[in-house]
Amino acid sequence: MRTMTKMNPRDNVAVALRPLAAGEELTAEGLELVSRHDVPQGHKIATVSISQGSVVMKYGAPIGYAAEDIGVGEWVHTHNIRTTLAGEEEYAYRPELHPASYPRRDLTFDGYRRRSGRVGIRNDLFLVPTVGCVNGVAELIVAEYKAAYPDLGPFDNVTVLSHPYGCSQLGDDHRMTRSILVDAVNHPNAGGVLVFGLGCENNIVAEFREQLGDYDESRVKFLVAQEVGDEVEAGFALLQELREAALEDRREPVPLSELNVGLKCGGSDGFSGITANPLLGAFSDFLIAQGGSTILTEVPEMFGAERMLMARAADEQVFQDIVWLINDFKQYFLSHGEVVYENPSPGNKAGGISTLEDKSLGCTQKAGTSAVVDVLKYGEKLRRKGLSLLQAPGNDLVASSALAAADCQLVLFTTGRGTPFGSFVPTVKIATNNQLFEKKGHWMDFNAGPLLEQPMEEVLEAFIAYLIEVASGRKTRNEQNQVRELAIFKTGVTL
Repeated sequence: MRTMTKMNPRDNVAVALRPLAAGEELTAEGLELVSRHDVPQGHKIATVSISQGSVVMKYGAPIGYAAEDIGVGEWVHTHNIRTTLAGEEEYAYRPELHPASYPRRDLTFDGYRRRSGRVGIRNDLFLVPTVGCVNGVAELIVAEYKAAYPDLGPFDNVTVLSHPYGCSQLGDDHRMTRSILVDAVNHPNAGGVLVFGLGCENNIVAEFREQLGDYDESRVKFLVAQEVGDEVEAGFALLQELREAALEDRREPVPLSELNVGLKCGGSDGFSGITANPLLGAFSDFLIAQGGSTILTEVPEMFGAERMLMARAADEQVFQDIVWLINDFKQYFLSHGEVVYENPSPGNKAGGISTLEDKSLGCTQKAGTSAVVDVLKYGEKLRRKGLSLLQAPGNDLVASSALAAADCQLVLFTTGRGTPFGSFVPTVKIATNNQLFEKKGHWMDFNAGPLLEQPMEEVLEAFIAYLIEVASGRKTRNEQNQVRELAIFKTGVTL
C-alpha cells in the first residue's frame, strides 16, 4: 500500500498519507525512498534533492523556494521553504481552457419558487437588525415566537442575523453593511423577513427600505423600536403576520440549473488539495454542465494560483476583472502595512500547508476546470450562469456570509481541521480525512476521505445525491446544531 502521493508528475515533493517514521521505506507513484524524519500526516517529503534557492513544486506549480539544501526523503515544511510572493505583478491574457465534460442529466431538487421566479432551498424566517443595538431585543422576539410555535410553523429555521454594525460607520463600511443586509432580506431562502431598527442609527430603516427595490410586502415587514411602546410585542405580532403569509408555501420539483453554490475552505490540511477540494471542483464542473452556478471567493487564497484562474477567463474583459480583483486585494494588504503573502494560519501549518502558494493551489481546486464567466464585487449578487469569482477575504465567517449574500442557497465548506460554524444558509462541511469525520461527526456533513481509496466518479455520485437531499430539505449539521451566523467585512474607521 502506498504511503505517500504525488499530485503532479512535475512535483519534487510528495504528501504523506499517514504519519511516517524516520527510516521508514516509502512508496508512491513509481517512487521508493526512505524517510529521513518523522513526518506528520498530510505533510510533504522531498522526492529528489532540492538545492537552496530552487523551486519547490506541488500540484505541478511552484509553492515556494528551498531556504536550504533539502535531501531526498527530508521533511519539507516551514523550516526549509519560503514563499515567492511579493506585491503586485504584471499579467497577460493567455487563455488556456480545458474544462471537464459532464453529460446533461434530468436531475431536480424540491425547492420553493418565489414570486420573483427565483428559487429557495429553505423557507427561513430572518430577523435582520439594521443596527447592532437591537440584536438582544431581536432574540427576545424570536424566543416569543418559538414559545408560541415550537414547530416554527411553515419555516425551516428562524434566525436573527446579528452583527455589531449599522451605526458609527463611514464610507465603504456603511455601504458594505447596508449592501449585505439588503442582500439577506432579498435572499431566495427567506420565506419571511422582519427588518428591525432602533430609530437613530446611520442605517435607518426608512432609507434601508428604499434600497430593497421591488420586494414582496407580505413577506417583508419593518419595525423601529423607538416608534412603538413594547417592541417585543410589536415584533411578535409582525412575525405572526409573516407566518400567516407563508402557511401555503410548498416545495416543488425544480431543475438543478436553479442551484447556486458557494465554494469555501477553512482549517485546511495537507489532504485538502487531494480529497475535499478536488471533490468540490468536480461538483462545480458537474453543476455548471447542468446549467447551474458556483462562486469561488477568498481572494488572498488565490495569490500564487491567480494565473491559472486568469487563463480560464471566458474573455478578455473577465481577465481584466480578475487582474483588478487580485491587485485590489494586494493593495488592501499593502495599505495597512501588511505583507501580501499572508502566511497560512497555525492550524493550516499544523496540517501540512507551508506557504500561501501551497494553500492557494489547493484552495482553487474547488473551482474545478470551468471557464470564469464573471467577477463580483463584495455585496453584489450572482449575474451569470457558470463560475464566478467574488471579492471577499479568506476569513471563514466573512467569506461564507458574502457567498450567501450573493444568492448562493448553500455553501460547501471543506476542512481538514473541523469547525462548528455555519452561515445563514445551509453550510455543508466536508471532511478531508476519515479521522476528522469520525471524531467530529456532529460538525461534519460529508466525508471526502474515501477519495484516497475510491475513484472520484463514485464519491462524486454520492456527493451529488447528498446535496440534492440537502437542497430538498435535509438539514445540515449547522442547522441541526442551530449555528447560523452572519459576518460583515469592515475596512475603515469606526466613530
